[in-house]
Amino acid sequence: MRSLGMRWGSRLVLDDIDLTLHPGERLAVVGPSGAGKSTILRILAGLILPSSGELELFGAPQRYLRLDQRHPPDVRLVFQSPALLASLTVQENVGFLLYRQGRIPASEIRERVARALAAVGLSGIESLLPSELSGGMQKRVSFARALIDDPARPDGQQPLLLFDEPTAGLDPVASTRIEDLIVTTTQVACGCSVVVSHVISTIERAAERVVLLYDGRFRWTGSVEDFRCSDNAYVRQFRSGSLDGPMQPAEL
Repeated sequence: MRSLGMRWGSRLVLDDIDLTLHPGERLAVVGPSGAGKSTILRILAGLILPSSGELELFGAPQRYLRLDQRHPPDVRLVFQSPALLASLTVQENVGFLLYRQGRIPASEIRERVARALAAVGLSGIESLLPSELSGGMQKRVSFARALIDDPARPDGQQPLLLFDEPTAGLDPVASTRIEDLIVTTTQVACGCSVVVSHVISTIERAAERVVLLYDGRFRWTGSVEDFRCSDNAYVRQFRSGSLDGPMQPAEL
């Protein structure tokens, strides 16, 4: 992202931001509600276009929405909810992209789905429907769908994985499992990842680098180790949850 801006009408959501994500990196985007974090994910996913500035993915300028591109970049979004298709089996959900493309035999798709499910600890559930799974299992199925190996991907191109509040509303044990899955999924897919989260444990376990967004601008960037001990006023307030500091809640 170079001098990237985003407006909704008269409201400036992102204000002249710059961001570079390196191959294999795990980045956390943090900040208070309404700061524009999910807007960054939607721009990276090709669901909306920025109002100004430049966006490049894998070295290619992005000027069109994802559905308008003949060969869109390999970007995979894991939603806050599992977002599984209720009428399809786990096999069909995880392999949805490959079935839709129709380029490889069904037997090979089954093998790829089995590998993806094994990577998230869910071997042998291919025939089940989402309604037959617990909430935690559905979440893991959504991770398997994100790391499915796509043979159409150009050699050497790493997928970009986007995680939107992946541990929101989960208990600490379930959160730890999902945080470990973010790391595993990024490694298995041989990609890089962007995690949007308010949860401190998720930031510290799932990321290597942190950027803090407030009022449309990045106010701090650094490693996870620096995030734990930084004296930056924005970081300190975010870590402590204090009402005193430069970040103030939006007017209701």
